[in-house]
Formats: sequence, C-alpha cells, structure tokens
Amino acid sequence: MPQLDSMLRALADRGARELVFKEGALPTLGYPEGDKPVSRAALSRAQIVTLISELASAQDGGSLRSGAATRFVYRLDEGRSFAIETRVGESGFAARIVAQSAVPAAAQAAPAPVAAKTVAAAIAPADHAGQKPIDLGNVRPGAPAIEAYLAYMVETGASDLHLSPCETPMLRLHGEMIRVPGAKECSSEEAARLIFQLMQPRYKKEFEESSDTDFAHEIPGVARFRCNVFAERKGPGGVFRVIPTKIPSAEDLGLSKAILDLCFLSKGLVLVTGPTGSGKSTTLAAMVDHINRNRTDHIITIEDPIEFVHQNKKCLINQREVGIHTQSFKKALRAALREDPDIVLVGEMRDLETVAIAIETAETGHLVFGTLHTSTAPSTVDRIIDQFPADRQAQIRVMLSESLKGVISQTLLKKKGGGRIAAHEILIGVPAISNLIREGKTFQIPSIMQTSRKHGMIMMNDTLVDLVKRGLVTAEEAYLKAIDKHSLLVQFKNANIPPPNLPEPTS
Repeated sequence: MPQLDSMLRALADRGARELVFKEGALPTLGYPEGDKPVSRAALSRAQIVTLISELASAQDGGSLRSGAATRFVYRLDEGRSFAIETRVGESGFAARIVAQSAVPAAAQAAPAPVAAKTVAAAIAPADHAGQKPIDLGNVRPGAPAIEAYLAYMVETGASDLHLSPCETPMLRLHGEMIRVPGAKECSSEEAARLIFQLMQPRYKKEFEESSDTDFAHEIPGVARFRCNVFAERKGPGGVFRVIPTKIPSAEDLGLSKAILDLCFLSKGLVLVTGPTGSGKSTTLAAMVDHINRNRTDHIITIEDPIEFVHQNKKCLINQREVGIHTQSFKKALRAALREDPDIVLVGEMRDLETVAIAIETAETGHLVFGTLHTSTAPSTVDRIIDQFPADRQAQIRVMLSESLKGVISQTLLKKKGGGRIAAHEILIGVPAISNLIREGKTFQIPSIMQTSRKHGMIMMNDTLVDLVKRGLVTAEEAYLKAIDKHSLLVQFKNANIPPPNLPEPTS
C-alpha cells in the first residue's frame, strides 16, 4: 500500500483543502483556519518524489522522476479520488494534492493533463554572471549523483560538462568555458566517484585497460549524453556532451537546398567534416531525419556511441553501437552489405580499412554518409587519398572520383545575443570536380567551387561574410574561425564590412 494513503484519508475525512509538499520543508495539511504540519521532519526532493511516485502510473512516474511537471488523478480503494500536481519552481520541487470533491466540477469531470516539460524548460538560458546556482539534490531516486550536473547543463543550455580532478566542474556555454555556479572544487577522489558511478562494468574495464572510454547515458525525459572518460596527470576526468532528445529538423538548422538534395541520392559517398565539437553529428542526424520523413528505405547507422535516437517514420532504421552491437566500424560496415541497406551511416571513418569499405559500399549502389576531422572540403579529398599506400592511391583516386557526391565542412560560431550557428562549406561531386580528383589536381578544386554556385557549392569564407552581413555573428568571430584569414579580410573590404578589431595574421 502506498505510504501516503493514510494521509490522503485524513485529507478527505478532516475537511482539509489540500496536502502540500515542498522541498526542504515540513509537509502540511491546509485547513480553512490555516496550515498544520503532518510531520516533524522536512522532506528532501528525493523523498517527496518517492512518495508521489507510489501513487502514479508508470508513465506519470517516469515524468515525475525526470523532473517534469506532472498532473494526474489517484483513486483510493474506497473510490475517493485526488488530483495531484507537481512542479519545479524557483524555490525547488513541490507537490500539491487536492481531494476531487474540493476541486471545480470541470476538473472532476476531465482532469486535463499538463504537458510534460523537461528540466531544460524550467530555467531559460541567462548571462554567465546571472546563472542560477546548481541544485546538487536534483537527482532521480537511486540515480548517480553526477546527474545533478547533467540536468543543470541541460537547464542552462550548455553543450558540454567538464569534470576534472582538483578543479571546479565547468560548462561550455555558447562556446565559452564557465565554472558551474554553486559548485565546489572536486578532489581527485570526488571526481573519480562521480564519474565511475555513471559507468557500467564493461566501460570501467575498458578504462582500466586503455585509460579512456566512450559511452552514452540517458536521463529519461531530459536528454541523452555522449560521455568520454580519460586519465590525466591528477586522476580521472570526463567530458559529457548533451544530445537533445528531440532531433533537430533540417528546417531548424537552416540546411541549404544543396545539402538536402544530397539526402535524395540513390548511391554515393557524402561526408560531413569539421573539427571536434563543430556539430557534425547534429547535421547528420538532421539529414537522416529528413530522409526518414521523405523516403521509404532501410537505414543502418554505425556509431560509437549511439547519440541521437531515431524513431521509424517512413524508413526502417537500425542503429548499432561499436563495442556493444559490433566489434568495430569496419566489421559492422562489411556486415551491413548483407543486411539489405539502402543507406549506411558510418559515425567515424577512423582507419584506412573503414574508408576503403565505405568507398566500395558507395560504389556498389548504396548511399553512405560518414564523418572526418578535416577543416575544408578540398582538404577532405587529399586526406582520404593520402591515407592509402602510394601504390594504391591511383586506384583510390579513380574510385573516389566516381563515388564522392558531396562534402559538407562546417564550424560553429557564437551568435550575437547568445547561442551558436553553423557555417558550411559545400563541395558537390559534379563532373568537373570528379575529373580533378581523377587527375590528381585537387589544388584546383577551390577555383571550381568559387565558380559553381549554381550547383549549390560555396566556400567557407563566403558563408562567413554572409553571416556577418546578416548580423548573426560579429566580424571578429568570423575572422577567428576562418581558415583563410587573409582572403576573408579582402572579402570584408569588398563587402564594406569594417575590419575586425584583431591583428592581421603574419603569414
């Protein structure tokens, strides 16, 4: 029997208006003449959640434990019913229980469910100095303590949480590193305890063997997180990146028509490139989601770890995680050829053999998406070819010229007023590009890209200038993220954009 049943009977039998629980306060029964405490001890958030969860359905209980606002009806055996509401406010977690006879008739007839909001919606992003201090008690019952930091990261709109030994936990917020307000410095032992609580035995073993490991963690109703744990000179550290539960659409990201057209190819190789943290996974997820909404195909993703979770819409999607569902990218990619795929996504093309199989797969009539850590579209072509021994490069050059359909290179910039935006460089595998790859004249690719806007191609500097002209980013931010800084300054001058307040490069 739920622990609260006796309190609910008292609520109904003694003429009380409501039973109220507030985090860090005594629970009270509300009477017309005033409130009366029903306990001698204040309750924590975890204790209140545990009590209320016993009255909730599995779905409502999941929302409640995730920190979402909930509303539901609980009925005692005798037929008496109670409306129950929970919320997260400025003063913390609270729950209110009202006997159905005490609520308006309209509410009795059809208690309207409140749309569940994740913790992310509870607090809007604010300036760094005005951030609300972290609540280290904001943890699901029985969950690891580090979830308080993960939930806070989502609340504030940060992209990454950094836990380092002998350092205060830090967030990357709008591209900048800030210390978590209200958090204290973690000793080596405390950092290790927080991190290892989150890790399953197989990841602890992998960390012991290789001194680093990757895995994913999910807080239901809040978000998924990509986690990397590593050893450094003071002890174990970790970086945790938030992966939104909702996959951003192509429209949300403002992907161009040229990028979306790549989603409708029947075969070929499409690469999304950029440095770590440039949003490659988000762009790929949006492209897969666009395919999922507009095509009827079989998609296989090979990831390490699985980040965005796709639900089947028009497509059938199978997601495999390296280390759990397969031994390696190359093994999974070879196996995929026997699994009737139309589209294969390779989360990371890490080694020569994976790259070779991906090119072969694209040549045999499949559409292959992959990622590389290159900074420009032209350099991506050279990077792929240079991975192979000299005696194989001519063959790979021919294969790549026929299979490469597009390269999307991107970087993230700080937006004016907060947030970040992606800048893209787009290479499309038109015949002129294919000929240059085949003939080993990749140094001429930028010239073709500059004169082929009608095919959807664009250079990174052109995108940066456009973002500055539209008032989305500052000239200083565009300059800092540019690869060819000298050319960007020339384009700024031609576009009548004031030069950034930074020294020009010496080379």
